[in-house]
Amino acid sequence: MRKLVIGLALASTAIATPAFARDDSWYLELDFGGMIVEDADFDIDGVNNAATLDTHTGYDGGAAIGYDFGGFRLETEASYRRAENDTVSDIDLGTFSDRGHSSMLSFMVNGLLDFGPDDGIQGFVGGGVGVGRVDYRFEGVGSDSDTGFAWQALAGVRAPITKHWDAGLKYRFMNVDNVDVVLGGSDASTRWRSHSLMATLGYNFGGEEAAPPPRPPPPPPPPPPPPPPPPPPVVCNKGPYIVFFDWDKSDITPEAATILDSAVSAYGNCDNVPIMLAGYTDRSGTVKYNMGLSERRNASVRSYLTSHGIPDGAISSEAFGEANPRVPTADGVRELQNRRVEITYGPGSGM
Repeated sequence: MRKLVIGLALASTAIATPAFARDDSWYLELDFGGMIVEDADFDIDGVNNAATLDTHTGYDGGAAIGYDFGGFRLETEASYRRAENDTVSDIDLGTFSDRGHSSMLSFMVNGLLDFGPDDGIQGFVGGGVGVGRVDYRFEGVGSDSDTGFAWQALAGVRAPITKHWDAGLKYRFMNVDNVDVVLGGSDASTRWRSHSLMATLGYNFGGEEAAPPPRPPPPPPPPPPPPPPPPPPVVCNKGPYIVFFDWDKSDITPEAATILDSAVSAYGNCDNVPIMLAGYTDRSGTVKYNMGLSERRNASVRSYLTSHGIPDGAISSEAFGEANPRVPTADGVRELQNRRVEITYGPGSGM
């Protein structure tokens, strides 16, 4: 890692030739380099620091597109980083090697402050927020991932190598808290923190262009188009719209939100008809608990629909618990297709 830092730093000081296309222009930047992941302490089944994961030095790479306002840049960025697992220290099993890996995919919005001349070495600092998907894979245990809020701190230098091209060096600190995964049948919670040092290559789309020749006089306007045909009659899609839930959860997942958005859009074509919610669970809990869980899932769907403009008075709901499974299973079996709420529109919905 030390050789990588020295090599990239020397490269960034050897490329200070003039550039002319930075300010008030769009740009595209690619970056790639080495990464160190901080040791991950796992709380497992309520036991704090039950295990610690140590990883080898990994890599980090990404791409960003943004706009340079002159002194300030705003960009969107996608990046991926990965490190091979080294050792796992467990309070019961001791320390042992692991041949799995840890990775993270992020999508961020960054703000950067630039300082220094445009025609020489220029520094920058900034940060960003977005979402990160953390994935842990362990040999003989399994794998799981979690997506959550991510933030990062950035700093670096860049210098022009041609009128449009820049090269530089970037440091990134990446953080994702509250990473919840299930590994080997146990609930585990940790956080991701990593430090990356990367070489960057950027292209600026600005720059002065030659003045275009005078435009010829415009042609006469075409005749107006014929009026469009009348729209087809609106059809009410009564559903059912089915949203699924994670095990023992009543939170609306991103996939469920997409289906609910479709249901909200369809409701506008249904002339304010009544809505019925039918909540269900799988058979992995007690009958009494599952009845309450299906009621909570109904409540989550109701809250989402009313927050998107559907009147609360138009919505009825009924909790069925383990009844009416889409996939019949034995008692105690977890089944995603049975953890659901069904939404139907129109008179007699849900009956």
